Amino acid sequence: MTAVKLSANLGFLFSDRDLPRAIHAAHDAGFAAVELHWPYATEPSELRAALDMTGLPVLGLNTVCGKIANGEFGLAAVPGREADARAAIDQALTYAQAIKCRNVHVMAGRAEGAVAEGTFAANLAYAAAQARDHGIGILIEPLNLRDVPGYFLSDLDKAARIIEAVGDVNVHIMFDCYHMQIMGGDLLNRIRAHLPFIGHVQFAAVPDRQEPDHGEVDFAWLLPAIVDAGYHGPFGAEYKPWGWTEDGLGWMSRFQ
Repeated sequence: MTAVKLSANLGFLFSDRDLPRAIHAAHDAGFAAVELHWPYATEPSELRAALDMTGLPVLGLNTVCGKIANGEFGLAAVPGREADARAAIDQALTYAQAIKCRNVHVMAGRAEGAVAEGTFAANLAYAAAQARDHGIGILIEPLNLRDVPGYFLSDLDKAARIIEAVGDVNVHIMFDCYHMQIMGGDLLNRIRAHLPFIGHVQFAAVPDRQEPDHGEVDFAWLLPAIVDAGYHGPFGAEYKPWGWTEDGLGWMSRFQ
């Protein structure tokens, strides 16, 4: 069987404990890496110690959402919020350096139109320039409009077009199979067509976003097929466990 490396997204998995203990739990469960949502309330030294003890790499973290009470879900494509967007990028890159995180996901936010696209491209160019000397990649992620109505980036082709406009080889797509199944499906062919743009792949069951052992997508078939298509990074398990994370990890045996 084609080898598949798995990463635990600690935004959802092992979320009943603090992040350092969640890192140890992911290691004990057999994950090869971890990734984060918004770890900023945790001292980076605490995370770095847990990562060093387990030997797990950390693949990514997100820029902050902004004013959540006002419906914000990212800032980088929102005209008029450029200063806040770049402050969020600087915060994420500083934290990523401290924990040796490989990528920062720059969240676009809710916006629309050509002005928003130009704003997003300019902020991504800024992020890529700041990240380059530190060996940190920049990711953008198309999200489905069912879960995040009004999100600027929901289309895979649009994401590729924006990356081409930015013109920096350090910017890639985070392809979440859950979001992309909802926004059109045909996952393997779309990954093949966009492979040069893809920097990370995530997955969860569709439509309930729970353990990836049921639903519309057969991940036991799809993930090895994606590796065979030329993607060789870890796959981020970014699902919402139905109960205790450990009680639902039987799906991992399909890849071992």
